[in-house]
Amino acid sequence: MGINRNHLILGGLLLFFLGVQFRVVESFTLSERSSSFVATRLGAGPTAQLASWQAPPLRKVVEPPRWLGLALMSVGAVLTIKSLSTKGG
Repeated sequence: MGINRNHLILGGLLLFFLGVQFRVVESFTLSERSSSFVATRLGAGPTAQLASWQAPPLRKVVEPPRWLGLALMSVGAVLTIKSLSTKGG
């Protein structure tokens, strides 16, 4: 089963609206659980886990670059327009 018109329009719209979200919001604050997950996956290591019982859990703030929203909106728009030019299926 290949990619058809419906898949392209759905993917394009999702990317477009995700890009709009990145343009509107300046930063995202992760929950304590997701912050600890990111810390263990990105190399904070087990020493940060051992020290975490002494300090209150920190919430990581993610600030995506400004160009990311425009890039996602551009790719989403291209995919959506491409889906309109393909045969239905």
